[in-house]
Amino acid sequence: MSAIIQVTHLSKSYKDLKAVDDISFTVEQGDVYGFLGQNGAGKSTTIRMLLTLIQPSAGKIELFGMDLYKHRKDILRQVGAVIERPDLYKYLTAYENLSLFARMSGIRPTRQQLLDQLELVGLKDRVNSPVKTFSQGMKQRLGIAVALVHDPQLIMLDEPTNGLDPQGIADIRQLIINLSHQRKKTVLVSSHLLHEIEMTANRMIIIDKGKKVAEGGVHELFDPSRMLIRVGIDNLATVLPAIRKSRWQALIREQTADSILLQMDQQQVPALTTELVQIGAAINALQPQHSLEAYFLALTTANRHVDPLTN
Repeated sequence: MSAIIQVTHLSKSYKDLKAVDDISFTVEQGDVYGFLGQNGAGKSTTIRMLLTLIQPSAGKIELFGMDLYKHRKDILRQVGAVIERPDLYKYLTAYENLSLFARMSGIRPTRQQLLDQLELVGLKDRVNSPVKTFSQGMKQRLGIAVALVHDPQLIMLDEPTNGLDPQGIADIRQLIINLSHQRKKTVLVSSHLLHEIEMTANRMIIIDKGKKVAEGGVHELFDPSRMLIRVGIDNLATVLPAIRKSRWQALIREQTADSILLQMDQQQVPALTTELVQIGAAINALQPQHSLEAYFLALTTANRHVDPLTN
């Protein structure tokens, strides 16, 4: 497979705020690539840089093997995007909106092609309905149809399920899957909802406060055999320097005053406890945690006040 998006050491700063901090990632052809992070993590800023809506402070972006800023026009002809809520003309019908945006893009699709596009996003029965009568989920699907009108290879969707009811979320989720499997599109989708990324993406990145904290295959990152273990230690402050010098340091995901949280394979637990005892750790609790939500919260700092073992 070839890389559709190649981001290298990308950063964006606003005075004293570093919205995106030296992140690198690759989106391969055919991926549904999840961009996961808490609100304010830097997801939207990154997507806006990928669309040349914001200038990076540092780093390099390549799309389709070309430098984004050297080949901007050629690249963006192959990209469709929905950023936040789609900007539609509420007094026009779904068909009229799609036809208008097609002409604005410089293309002249046939009526049947536009109808096929509306059928793809589940609006076949609302072709002649004014957009002002649409639910938010229907507007979101029409926005995606607009993004697809020029048949792009790459689709970017920024928080596409925000503000939708359960049926609207399910509709968008199925549409993303169809775009990948049936239309062979590469899709980058951002969300702060782990469950939505797990349901749609095959690969993903997790970012927190502008920094990349994990990247890889969804099933690889959320492999149930790699559980979270919280170890309660009465004398943690005393033994912490020895733990920091041990092989377990790389597995620590969170630290409190009297416990550490590690992400590891279940088979490593006996060795962990043995070595902790050997360095003098007074272990008072050993609690396994298999929750995917707990893993996400453990990797991100926005919810450090929440104990992932009890929430």
